[in-house]
Amino acid sequence: MLKQSLQQKLLQKLSPQQIQVIKLLELPTLQLEERIKKELEENPVLDEGNTEEDYRDDNQAEESPDSDKDKEEFSLEDYIDDDDTPSYKLSAQNYSKDDKHEDIPFSGGTTFHEQLISQLGLRILAPEKAALAEYLIGNIDEDGYLRRDIDNIVDDLAFSTGINTSFEELVEILHVIQDFDPAGIGARDLQECLLLQIKRKGSHNPDVKNAHIILKKYFDEFTRKHYDKIQKRLNLEDEDFKCAVDEILKLNPKPGGAFVNPMSKPSPTIIPDFILEEQDGELNLSLNSRNVPDLHISRSYSEMLQDYSNNKENQSKEQKDAVMFVKQKLDSAKWFIDAIKQRQNTLLVSMNAIIEFQREYFMEGDERKLRPMILKDIAEITGLDISTISRVSNSKYIQTHFGIFSLKYFFSEGMQTDSGEEVSTREIKNILQECVDNEDKRKPLTDDKLAAILKEKSYVIARRTVAKYREQLNIPVARLRKEL
Repeated sequence: MLKQSLQQKLLQKLSPQQIQVIKLLELPTLQLEERIKKELEENPVLDEGNTEEDYRDDNQAEESPDSDKDKEEFSLEDYIDDDDTPSYKLSAQNYSKDDKHEDIPFSGGTTFHEQLISQLGLRILAPEKAALAEYLIGNIDEDGYLRRDIDNIVDDLAFSTGINTSFEELVEILHVIQDFDPAGIGARDLQECLLLQIKRKGSHNPDVKNAHIILKKYFDEFTRKHYDKIQKRLNLEDEDFKCAVDEILKLNPKPGGAFVNPMSKPSPTIIPDFILEEQDGELNLSLNSRNVPDLHISRSYSEMLQDYSNNKENQSKEQKDAVMFVKQKLDSAKWFIDAIKQRQNTLLVSMNAIIEFQREYFMEGDERKLRPMILKDIAEITGLDISTISRVSNSKYIQTHFGIFSLKYFFSEGMQTDSGEEVSTREIKNILQECVDNEDKRKPLTDDKLAAILKEKSYVIARRTVAKYREQLNIPVARLRKEL
């Protein structure tokens, strides 16, 4: 039986402008600069710089008859003359002569794989075997491992290149590659990698010999740090066993990382989004807008649109289409400028709320003064949505008089001591880290013992909570922290 009914629903739909604000809010300063640059290239109506200066420049251009020769600008006729507007006309005037890229020679350096290929050239191999060796080298990852299954490589060679080979032949060639530098290259797993390195040290040294036996026969026990079991089976004295383990710890688990590519890019520098300065007991916050230009609507396009709008009766279809095009670009430029302003305002409001909430900390830089603070706290102070505060704090940094910090650093949960005092979980994590740093590595502290220590300091925390904090600090369990 069919039945019709009316139902009311309250749905919230975001406008394109709101979506644009949200996307801009997520961007850190460096990416915002790139986003603005892209918008300037794509929208000829959008301009940068001081509006008054631009206006004076325009007037001077009108007074000087030769000025048009030096400066070529868009006009509305550019869009009217041709039905099909070439794409270059939308961005051609958004670069200067200095932006032209020339072919400048540079030192290419040598990549990790090229270094292995160069060593291959020093070996006397039949052409077909050299080709197979080069294919294997191409499958070695940046850590120096051949993690692909050799049977799969045999199949790939048959299907993609028509070369027929066998598992045994590829293993034979792999052994040649494993003799290359640095030691450990071409291993199929960690155990093989360490064994390749320990073999290079020879077997004359008894410590190296014992290390080889441990890696060969007791690798699983070694990775689980079951040292007592291994030592008992090998019947070694404490000092001899320690020396053998020290030999293993000297090995490199990622031999590919030993080769430094001169062309590899350095880690990106952190550019703070906020700058906080302390002067005479006052905190002054500002946005880092060093490379973010002032944006405005191009005066010439606004005046053009006004002129054409006053002459609607005499316009052809092409002229009307051009007017519509410019109007759309004008609207887009206005939305973008408003979105940038809204972003800056939201960032300042949110960061000021964080500073006020954590005022004691920002005055002194003492981590112990950090109060428990969650996204909801700042959302309630600012009246903004929690998701907005989350976007503000994500990938943003602030420069203070005592260092540069991620905004996420200031957020932490809270708990109460047995005396009812509220403390940040960061304080508890610091105590855990300190306990682990100062523990006897021959008898590391278990989670139960750590919980007991915290209890003595008035922090009553369950063992499972201690385990959670320990994992968040990337501290392994006691057994894996054991040393000789």
